[in-house]
Amino acid sequence: MRLVGYNKAMSKKKKLIGRLLSMPKDFTYGELARLMKHFGYKESNRGKTSGSAVAFINLETGHIIRLHKPHPRPELKKYQMEEVIEELKNRGLI
Repeated sequence: MRLVGYNKAMSKKKKLIGRLLSMPKDFTYGELARLMKHFGYKESNRGKTSGSAVAFINLETGHIIRLHKPHPRPELKKYQMEEVIEELKNRGLI
């Protein structure tokens, strides 16, 4: 029995991890949201008054990664990628 969907998801996850670690100038918030979902995090914007503040919450561990959603363009800033990478490394996820 072959788990095609599982292998495809793992391949996408590895590609997103590789892209994040390479710190490209065009890494988007959407890509980050997909990657965080692969790690078991859920996006939360804490209601209508939160503005651009978002949190990614790991439903198993309760770990939270907070950042501001980039605007007007969707690309993350270098410091945001560095913070996310550090948090994921500290958790042993990458």
